[in-house]
Amino acid sequence: MATSQSLFAETVWMLGAATIAAPIFKRLGLGTVLGYLAGGVIIGPVLQRITNGEEVLHVAELGIVFLLFMIGLELKPARLWTMRKDIFGLGLAQVVVTGAILVPLAYLGGAGNWSAAVIAGFGLALSSTAFAMQILDDSGDVNTRYGQRSFSMLLFQDIAIVPLLALVSILGGEPRKRAPAT
Repeated sequence: MATSQSLFAETVWMLGAATIAAPIFKRLGLGTVLGYLAGGVIIGPVLQRITNGEEVLHVAELGIVFLLFMIGLELKPARLWTMRKDIFGLGLAQVVVTGAILVPLAYLGGAGNWSAAVIAGFGLALSSTAFAMQILDDSGDVNTRYGQRSFSMLLFQDIAIVPLLALVSILGGEPRKRAPAT
């Protein structure tokens, strides 16, 4: 019972910090995303009101699920069809080029082996749809050509996470033991 009350209190703290910090940062012209980050820093490390990070993580995951659900609600098959060249052209090019640049940097930066470097490089090639869409919305660029192309790349990145997770399983699996030579 104490755990659920603690989670409730931490959720109220997070909502309160977001409700206060986001409009202040937006009014200052710094953007709501920075306001959310500042609010999190204040209630987390500074005031130490968030103590159960694992439980709060589940709330955060639910927020991401709702965001993706909202994006899905706004997409119509006809709109996806018209955006297909941007999604699979620009999106694919962005992920492949950025990943190809980041893989050797990750390897040289101490990733340990090429498998880890590939996962790190292509993982870093993906960006946060939540942050990017919030920034586009704050600047009023969602319905511009630039905003639509950015959204197309973000949508491809959301799709690309599935093969990347499969690649983690393939590259990160236990090494096979060889049969002893007879």
